[in-house]
Amino acid sequence: MELLARVRYGRLATSMRALPLLAVARHQVVEGRVLLRMHRGLAYHESCDGSVIAYGADNFDSAPAPGDPDGLWSVHFTGPAELTDPAPGERALFGAEPSRVNGEPFDPVYIRLEPHVVRMHTLGFGASP
Repeated sequence: MELLARVRYGRLATSMRALPLLAVARHQVVEGRVLLRMHRGLAYHESCDGSVIAYGADNFDSAPAPGDPDGLWSVHFTGPAELTDPAPGERALFGAEPSRVNGEPFDPVYIRLEPHVVRMHTLGFGASP
């Protein structure tokens, strides 16, 4: 969960109308749980409420710092999700909202995810030439 807190966005995986669905979400780690913020207008949150979903994030878009023991990493987990109305302090953790999503005004919806099965993978580049 420490690594997850280092990046802002990840990908949620669930099914919607019996088809696989991948969606980008903004996240925050709050007391060992993951709080997701998505755009209500896409309706992806409807397939998550009360379901077991998967969520993952990584730092693959950035070069690891020299000597960073973590190198490149990915974290993914599964667990039950529920729609939630976070406290004002939890909402503030997300920072500024986007103004628009697919041309529509951004309307936030929040999902709280309880990680049950957590996996981490690293890619190390410390080999000598």
